[in-house]
Amino acid sequence: LGKELVMNLLILRFANICFGSLWNRHAVKAVQVIFKEERGIEGRGGYFDQYGIIRDVMQNHLLQMMALVAMEQPLSLSAEHIRTEKLKVLQAIAPLAADDVVLGQYSRSQVGCGYLEEPSV
Repeated sequence: LGKELVMNLLILRFANICFGSLWNRHAVKAVQVIFKEERGIEGRGGYFDQYGIIRDVMQNHLLQMMALVAMEQPLSLSAEHIRTEKLKVLQAIAPLAADDVVLGQYSRSQVGCGYLEEPSV
């Protein structure tokens, strides 16, 4: 995740008085984290076959975003305080069940080939 994006999200969440009373567990019933790419895998097929897109994107990027959205306000914007609050979120969530997840596979689109058509697969 880009540092600028993260800092903008934190400022939006914690320095914007409009969101203070709305962005909390009393006002938000559910949050969905959705990942959708407009492009194909563009030569990343070998990488995804070896490491997996779920491990790369879900574990690294989507969980980070979910933690940033759900965490309480940190004591400061230091990396340590942000990490502490994100850890609290991750420790509090229930493990996902297979029924909670929708998985798909890259298919041919207007801008790229499908996963199985990718030369690196």
